[in-house]
Amino acid sequence: MKKIFEMSDEELFEIANPMWSDLVKYSNEENYGAFTRNFSSAFMQGANEIEIGKQFARAKLTKNLSEEIINLGTIRRGEYVTVLYKQKNKKLEGEWLGRLVLGYEKDKLKIFGATLF
Repeated sequence: MKKIFEMSDEELFEIANPMWSDLVKYSNEENYGAFTRNFSSAFMQGANEIEIGKQFARAKLTKNLSEEIINLGTIRRGEYVTVLYKQKNKKLEGEWLGRLVLGYEKDKLKIFGATLF
């Protein structure tokens, strides 16, 4: 099996884009359980359900995200790959930088970080 850090950008996008799409969808729906389903156990420990719920409730950015995927590139560092996205919101003007960090946990590909700047 090819390791994630050995994959081409195109191969990484094929894996990462559905995960990013799920994060966008479930963020728009404020669905915590589905939003965190691909998180690594380490990332889950930092993803407090109450705090994420508050973020869903307060943050205009985390709702009405555009489903359009605009890939910017990848960064490979050690055992992890960061996939970068240009993210738009349907109600807020401008663009944001999306960051999805992927790696392996017990031979299964998981999300080790996800942020929107």
